[in-house]
Amino acid sequence: MNVLILGSGGREHAFALKLSESKKVTQLFVAPGNAGTDKLATNIDINITDFEAIKEIVLENAIKMVVVGPEVPLVAGVHDFFLADDELKDIPVIGPKKDGALLEGSKDFSKQFMQKHGVPTAKYQSFTKDNLEDGYAFLEMLTPPYVLKADGLAAGKGVLILNSLEEAKTELEDMVSNKKFGEASTTVVIEEFLKGIELSVFVLTDGKSYKILPSAKDYKRIGEGDAGLNTGGMGAISPVPFADAAFLNKVEELVVKPTIAGLQKDGIDYRGFIFIGLMNDNGNPSVVEYNVRMGDPETEVVLPRIESDLFDLFEGVAHQNLHEKSFSVTDKTATTVMLVSGGYPEAYEKNKEIKGFDAVDESIVFHAGTTMKDNKVVTSGGRVMAVTSFGDTIEEALEKSYRSIDKIHFDQMNYRKDIGFDLV
Repeated sequence: MNVLILGSGGREHAFALKLSESKKVTQLFVAPGNAGTDKLATNIDINITDFEAIKEIVLENAIKMVVVGPEVPLVAGVHDFFLADDELKDIPVIGPKKDGALLEGSKDFSKQFMQKHGVPTAKYQSFTKDNLEDGYAFLEMLTPPYVLKADGLAAGKGVLILNSLEEAKTELEDMVSNKKFGEASTTVVIEEFLKGIELSVFVLTDGKSYKILPSAKDYKRIGEGDAGLNTGGMGAISPVPFADAAFLNKVEELVVKPTIAGLQKDGIDYRGFIFIGLMNDNGNPSVVEYNVRMGDPETEVVLPRIESDLFDLFEGVAHQNLHEKSFSVTDKTATTVMLVSGGYPEAYEKNKEIKGFDAVDESIVFHAGTTMKDNKVVTSGGRVMAVTSFGDTIEEALEKSYRSIDKIHFDQMNYRKDIGFDLV
């Protein structure tokens, strides 16, 4: 069967690698893809929100399944587009329709959903420029730090955590009145700050049954010791040592089951991934946020640990018989370390030639921001490659990743040397 993956990052390279292992997959296509997916699949350079172009690719190449990597096409309604088209409606799309994608597309919708269905989360209220004074009053009722979230998609930049009440008020006004994050911050969710240790749990669901995938923890800050600016993610570890069986059982009972049941009660036919960002507060889970796709770089440690045929699981999602599919995960620990362009997450240069990655033999190198230019692999983004390794312990896996990184070079290459520091 021919499969199309939408997206261009490390997550999509990880999907491509895992799907290429399936005997059921005849040919893989990735749009637009990167220099890594180019070795496993046919890359097609299109915009992933150009649904007519996607339709053309699907029909020309006899695609029988579409796997959506990023959130933007899901929120824009790519799944709905397929269902509404007579030529596409029978082709499964792995990823929710527009109504389900609101779990990530609108923070306000997401918080209302959690409150309605009894999913533990922080207290919150939503505000616009029309009730700004109420927003100030709500901030005054909270204890610092103050959490402000743009309601819509803001490319991972729409969350502010501030210690000063005055600064929180100023930022709130800037978000709703001056559209600091564009249309995404027309509405702002203010919520209490959740204390604890953050982690992610991933669920694959066919709308009725589900499989809980391995837990993971990622590292967002650019600097060591979790200092500096937020990034899209500098590395990840799976499994998370403190997420033991007792804690994960609580997550399933208090979060996963009410979430799946809530979607059913609300008439949302959800088929795809739910990425649950959690806080572990003394053994009790609270949901920070939902995302409607796999995380990046968490995918680069979660998918390699899954021993089952990923395409077989996706067929279970499409045909709503996921509960019949076998599912197993290795006990090994996986770690990934992200190589980034100098200057990232601020201004950085592209088109730096990358050397040495093909000499790596004890890790998997997932391409993220790479492309081919004059028959050379060059940088094309801020996050360039994720170097993933297995080990019996976090330390062993990380040692392999860092040894592999020693072989890779590009001008101004940067990476964190302390991934997993808080878990070891």
